[in-house]
Amino acid sequence: MSIFSLVTGRPGPSGYGSASTAEQVTQGIDASKLTVIVTGGGSGIGLETSRVLALRGAHVIIAARNTEAANKAKQVIVKDIENARVDVLKLDLSSIKSVRSFVDNFHALHLPLNILINNAGVMFCPFQLSEDGIEMQFATNHLGHFLLTNLLLDKMKDTARTTGIEGRIVNLSSIAHLHTYEGGICFEKINDKSSYSDKRAYGQSKLANLLHARELSRRLQEEGANITVNSVHPGLIMTPLMRHSALLMRILKVFTCLLWKNVPQGAATTCYVALDPRLKGVTGKYYLDCNEMVPGAYARDQKLARELWDYSNKWINSTSMS
Repeated sequence: MSIFSLVTGRPGPSGYGSASTAEQVTQGIDASKLTVIVTGGGSGIGLETSRVLALRGAHVIIAARNTEAANKAKQVIVKDIENARVDVLKLDLSSIKSVRSFVDNFHALHLPLNILINNAGVMFCPFQLSEDGIEMQFATNHLGHFLLTNLLLDKMKDTARTTGIEGRIVNLSSIAHLHTYEGGICFEKINDKSSYSDKRAYGQSKLANLLHARELSRRLQEEGANITVNSVHPGLIMTPLMRHSALLMRILKVFTCLLWKNVPQGAATTCYVALDPRLKGVTGKYYLDCNEMVPGAYARDQKLARELWDYSNKWINSTSMS
């Protein structure tokens, strides 16, 4: 999409553009046979994603660190949408223990799983390590979702096999994946405080989301699984994700006001990739404003994607044994 299209909202080949909303891109779609997990589904574009999916009939599981706020969000959805099916489960993506506990609790519900939307994240936070000892943005935005997805894959495969309905995994990345460290992923310096940049660390984690989707897509295709994996950039939206840089974002917004979206517009690409029937069988792609885009060079590096996959598995296995 060009800057002109971004500013004007002019539709791309999909028929949608930057001005399209989540409700508009899902109009007429029946999701009543689908069960969806939305991480971070209790606030910001995650909440709008949950609301619109529930509006289309899906059974939505909001996975949230703050379950009190998520339950309040659930009540808003249920009040607004008659017969909405929404549940809330606790999930702290920065904690491997919490991710495993969430999966156990989800399995205890004995539900199918058609769609996994890896939406939650942190942004531009000061340097800190997770409880498992890894830089917080990388831990939350990538490793937590990497583990969550792997632990839910068998359920998704089984659901796709028994229902005949294609499973879909959607990773929320960002155009910020272009602004990362030299080499893309600094495997040897993930936890190096002296070289830490909150902006580049965020870009690194968003690049990891793209590489994760790329490698998982390749593996599922080789396996013949009926599951697609795609990544999206939601756009510039002022949400709680920006709490660590609110002043900077407000100043930036003054000078780039025409490029910013509201929340319903910000959730559009996620909902489009999750539900649009025209994307059946489409996998390993990157979407912006509901149209396919070519990501940066690092995001297209298959060797880097495999290296990240192996690194992530090794880290999780070592942490689980400690």
